[in-house]
Amino acid sequence: MAKAFFRLQKFLRRTQFLLFFLTAAYLMAGSLLLLQRTRLVIQQGTRGTPTNQALPVPEEMGRVGITDSRALQSPRPGPRLLVRMDALQEPALDQRHSPHWLMARNLELRQLRRRWFHRYTSDQEPLQTAGFKAMKHTAEHKGTYMGCFTHDSRERTLKGAVFYDLRKMTVAHCQEACAERAYSYAGLAYGAECYCGNTLPAAAAKAEECNIECKGKKGSVCGGVNRLSVYSVEEMRAGARRGRNVIYRGCFRAPENLTDTFPASLIQPNLTVEMCSEFCSKKEFPLAVIRGQECYCGYPTGRFSLHEGMDGLRCSGTRNISSAAGGEHCLVYQTPVQDTRCTDRKFLTTKSKVFVALSSFPGAGNTWARHLIEHATGYYTGSYYFDGALYNKGFKGEKDHWRSRRTICVKTHESGKTEIEMFDSAILLIRNPYKSLMAEFNRKYAGHLGYATDRNWKSKEWPDFVKSYASWWASHVLEWLKYGKRLLVVHYEDLKQSLIPKLKEMVEFLNVTVTEDRLLCVENNRDGNFKRSGAKQKNFEPFTQDMKDLINRYILMVDEALRGRNFSGLPREYVPR
Repeated sequence: MAKAFFRLQKFLRRTQFLLFFLTAAYLMAGSLLLLQRTRLVIQQGTRGTPTNQALPVPEEMGRVGITDSRALQSPRPGPRLLVRMDALQEPALDQRHSPHWLMARNLELRQLRRRWFHRYTSDQEPLQTAGFKAMKHTAEHKGTYMGCFTHDSRERTLKGAVFYDLRKMTVAHCQEACAERAYSYAGLAYGAECYCGNTLPAAAAKAEECNIECKGKKGSVCGGVNRLSVYSVEEMRAGARRGRNVIYRGCFRAPENLTDTFPASLIQPNLTVEMCSEFCSKKEFPLAVIRGQECYCGYPTGRFSLHEGMDGLRCSGTRNISSAAGGEHCLVYQTPVQDTRCTDRKFLTTKSKVFVALSSFPGAGNTWARHLIEHATGYYTGSYYFDGALYNKGFKGEKDHWRSRRTICVKTHESGKTEIEMFDSAILLIRNPYKSLMAEFNRKYAGHLGYATDRNWKSKEWPDFVKSYASWWASHVLEWLKYGKRLLVVHYEDLKQSLIPKLKEMVEFLNVTVTEDRLLCVENNRDGNFKRSGAKQKNFEPFTQDMKDLINRYILMVDEALRGRNFSGLPREYVPR
């Protein structure tokens, strides 16, 4: 009896210890998960380092390999695995450790999922005195508050330009944006959306229904749910600022029937550019066309595409508009008004059966390509990451989960076998590595629209950046060529030079049918919101000869790989410098 009791006691002690151990392990695992989720810090310019980030090419060309940096989970130095191209038979070399300030890419990228940013679209608490605050707010701004109106995002009442800013939208910001584009009214909705137009909405709403606080200013009202807070925009000083926003597009052959081609017209003695531009702006047309004393307003269309400009001498006398461009030719100007025929976008109504990636190396123009695709197809693009700056500017697919299949394609900089094989097909966007490296360095240190300082360029961070990122540029292309199931290779330079033909290829690859007029609208809005103003020239050459030798080797390697897969090689301007 005593022996049986002893065995039972021993068993219970073991069971108790096991339960205690399992409970402790469970609590520790839960604590670690909680800490991982709460300690994320979203930094400006955060973008992952590559899962396949290779390190610099060895000095001997015969021993070149491409690094598989899926092994780079720690920034500490140590032996690394090298993955070679199938065509290269040389033995791999040990990889040098990446710069200390580079984070392991897989970890960082997975911390950027848009699920962490639901707070940006959390419901706003209604303001109890919204109507009063809206009326009070008029004294703080130049415009006059016109009231609260109904708003339907599918059939907009203010049909002009649209702006988003989920962090800093204010009434003044919206008014200034609309005034600069020559609109008469500015309307705000959902606390963060700005709409412009020249016609006051017809359907008024109750004042208290405009009850959402502006994202950028507490106590200010920026519309409501399906409601617009509408302001009139104060006239710009003597029209001078508007005049500066008018862009000369060139001299063109006039279409045979101008009244059929252009929806609005005006005949005015002593017609001036300012008079015609002002007339077309009020009619909400992006083009002002002048032939003698005749002013026409409209859009680029198949009948008037602006692709075949004439010699400027044919439109002589541009200083005297009344005698210029008479007869067969006309002068064309771009008004401040945005071409809105292609600005409507939405999520796919049904889940896409084909999972398409828009893949590129950072700095290769992925954001610009997304802008073009969204406006051409009318559907949002998604992203493997979340970039608040992009979401604030209207890329609403940023917040949608990247595997939702509600977007036409998904942006990614991934280049690992597993990540690539998740997609059924991909548009592979390639840009000159010299330009890509500089663009990404600028973005890392100055955001999407700024430039890195001279101090950044001359610091040791720049050489480290080139050594790490130059090899990533090569490995990114090589891995997609190796593991991609169905690829469309697009060179950034070709897209920039031949926008409509290349964009047609991309749209057809996405299995979407678009009209020629919509493509012409995209061309008319080609720059988007993330074009750096001007090309800031450095007063020194950022690339040393060693850097050039390194990059040129990678260029030749990628060019050979592209041709080996029956794609066109890299553009001539890539090699060598």
